[in-house]
Amino acid sequence: MKRLVSCPQDCPDACRLLVTVEEGRVVAVTGDPDHPVTRGFACAKTTRYPERLYAADRPLYPMRRVGKKGEGRFERVSWEEALDAIAARLREILDAYGGEAVLRYNYAGTMGLIQGRRPLVFFRAIGASELDETICSATGEAAWAAIYGAEKLGVDPEDVPKARTIVLWGANVVSTNSHLVPFLKEARRRGARIYAVDVYENRTARFADRFFRVRPGSDGVLAMAIAGELFRRGAADLDYLSRYVEGWERFREAALGYSLEDGARASGLSLSELEAFVEGLIGGAPQLFRVGYGMTRHASGGAAMMAVLALPVVLGAWRREGGGALLSTSGGFRLHKARLEGLHFWKNARPKGYFRPNPYARHVNQIQLGRALTALDDPPVKALFVFNANPAATVPNAGLVREGLLREDLFTVVLENAMSDTARYADYLLPATHPLEHADLYTSYGHYWLSWSEPAARPPGEARPNTWVFAELARRLGLSLPELEEPPEKTARELLDTAHPYLVGLSFEQLMEKGSVKLSLPRPFLPYARGRPDGGKLKLPVPPVRPGTPEPGFPYRLLTPPAHHFLNTSFGMIKSLRAAEGGEPLVWVHPEDAGREGLLDGGYAELESPRGRIVRRVRVTEAVQPGVLVLEGTWRAADAPDGKSANELTPDDESDLGGGSAFNETWVRIRPLE
Repeated sequence: MKRLVSCPQDCPDACRLLVTVEEGRVVAVTGDPDHPVTRGFACAKTTRYPERLYAADRPLYPMRRVGKKGEGRFERVSWEEALDAIAARLREILDAYGGEAVLRYNYAGTMGLIQGRRPLVFFRAIGASELDETICSATGEAAWAAIYGAEKLGVDPEDVPKARTIVLWGANVVSTNSHLVPFLKEARRRGARIYAVDVYENRTARFADRFFRVRPGSDGVLAMAIAGELFRRGAADLDYLSRYVEGWERFREAALGYSLEDGARASGLSLSELEAFVEGLIGGAPQLFRVGYGMTRHASGGAAMMAVLALPVVLGAWRREGGGALLSTSGGFRLHKARLEGLHFWKNARPKGYFRPNPYARHVNQIQLGRALTALDDPPVKALFVFNANPAATVPNAGLVREGLLREDLFTVVLENAMSDTARYADYLLPATHPLEHADLYTSYGHYWLSWSEPAARPPGEARPNTWVFAELARRLGLSLPELEEPPEKTARELLDTAHPYLVGLSFEQLMEKGSVKLSLPRPFLPYARGRPDGGKLKLPVPPVRPGTPEPGFPYRLLTPPAHHFLNTSFGMIKSLRAAEGGEPLVWVHPEDAGREGLLDGGYAELESPRGRIVRRVRVTEAVQPGVLVLEGTWRAADAPDGKSANELTPDDESDLGGGSAFNETWVRIRPLE
């Protein structure tokens, strides 16, 4: 039997997948040939879904810890036993410490709105501490909002072939946005030139017509130098700026303070490279900037992103189809989310029974989970619920996170469909359904298609959806939360009940019939051709760009970009994908640095930052630049030679905007393992 479903992964492609099911089990996966973005192919990761779904160590039944925390030793219990015990412990904590002693940790393990966002109803009903979900996109979103406003309306990827100069700035699209590549190839066939700006030679650098390898953290100075040169050469669209942009004169004055020589010195590019870059932008309208979030994960990452996002404004690129910027398309999905996450409790409706809704609840930045678990007081975090996430491996300063998870007085409940690093620290490990096993509604941040997904396979064992688990806990606490018990179809209908013009005429019945429907975008789609969509002007603030500085005694900057065959730790249990990434995590080292430190290709090295130490096998390569080390992919700690995540080294400091992460502000020293 063939079934069409939506890929749930945290990826801009949001593919429609054609799944082959036999006797209730998924046996093969490929892309939907009829979907205009998916185009019949699936990435190297999702074709391995059968191995992911039926991994030998997948949790299938509720389990209670019997060993020490972190050992991963459990005994099977019934759902009734598990839920009764969790509810009883939770009631004790709520009575003794109040709702803020409870913390959820969730993120984008599924992009489905119902199983991904609906569980927040439970935590807001009991007044739990609020989790600020900042780890990935918060800094980039804040930078976008500073110029374009809150709506993130990137160029429609289906218009990309109309661009003539395409700049892939900090966006390894071949590995992380592979369904954009056919549109890029079509643009190239029509005469477009594709530039890649990145800090090391990855697959996209090799795909591009020209690769500009820049120093990490130099993006802001480089973009301001380019902007200054555009003004000097008369290539700025002064008509567009004067009509639709506030603050452009002050921005121009600041940009003119940066010379091409300044940009070259900061970035490491030669002056001739930089001149060629500028000439390509001037001679190739419309210009499209596909930007990635990696550049934001620095101390001044928000300022860097603002500087890069200013370039299509200076060029007036938004006036023509295919021109502008593409960071995210998520602003197009203006669904009716009033009740989705339980925020309505804070304004009017109060759930009946045992509850403490608190609109002023304590906020915890998710990148500082380790601090929250080890240092928060009044009250301390006494109960942690983890779902759709694996914070033991993916959160910065992982050693401090692990220290918190080892607390005997911390009651930890993990909902999972894989034996993750975090699952091993659970007091109760509850088997969750995989998104291919339940219904859900999906938006996208890489295109403008809305999708509905029916279950394709039977859940193995006693796996249950997240909403079911929290509905059962609510009932045991005496809470009346019908939002958690309503059928997913009802939630989807409510979300679609909106008068926004992009969604007018789009019914749930239509979505059920077709599976995936494109938003009703105006044609041509030029969201910022006349300023902001709400009629206001764009703004060009002067970004306070500055490069990062090494920590004393730690001379190398460590970068941890995504790997081609992984998506964080979601596919780490698949042996063939680990083999495709080298079998174990590898640290890429430039030959000059390897010679200086006495490192051998294939040998092991110890990397140390102010936060911790890890051991990794060395790959000596000129794909990286001197002074920069690269560890591709977030590997499960269990698959590392020392059993430690690379995030043992990364800082949990906030970037300059949005409270976002600064993973790439990691400074280390490296030496051969003795």
